[in-house]
Amino acid sequence: MNIETFVQQSEGKWRSMRSGHSLAFQQFEDVLSEVEIKNVDPSSSSIQELIESSNLDSKATTTCPFQMEWKAESDWEPDDPSDVTSGSCLLVPIAINETEGKIIRSVGYAESEFAVSDYQFLEDGTFLLKTQYEQSIAEERIWFVSENVRCRSSVLRTSAGSGILQTSFASEVRRLNIQ
Repeated sequence: MNIETFVQQSEGKWRSMRSGHSLAFQQFEDVLSEVEIKNVDPSSSSIQELIESSNLDSKATTTCPFQMEWKAESDWEPDDPSDVTSGSCLLVPIAINETEGKIIRSVGYAESEFAVSDYQFLEDGTFLLKTQYEQSIAEERIWFVSENVRCRSSVLRTSAGSGILQTSFASEVRRLNIQ
């Protein structure tokens, strides 16, 4: 597995069912989401601005930038359980070699801020993404069960890495356009 193949396999619309456990609040959360992943033109101004703001080597080879959009319903919304949370982010992979690299993210997974993550592919094709934020460290794993089913797990740790704040598991099914 390499980053180009992973992004290509991830393109499309996905229905996600995620269960999370907040150890800090001793709460479980169920989230249903619609996620769309689509390619972005590497020469677009938004991609170029994101690369420039990363302070990474400007000669680094960027490959297959993409955008991820989501709409989520959580059973943990205190004011209105039917509230829908939505957002989007741009992601720009920069390969170091065939199985490792960095991803520039306009918005992070654990904290809503710009982030640069490290990624690698394990021997079984699992995508491992690690992001150091100001307040926490997020580790995400994504693997394909089949062409149209993938799984995602995450662990959110304290910034020192000594305590676990939250864990989650999601199963995601690709939305197919059947005519």
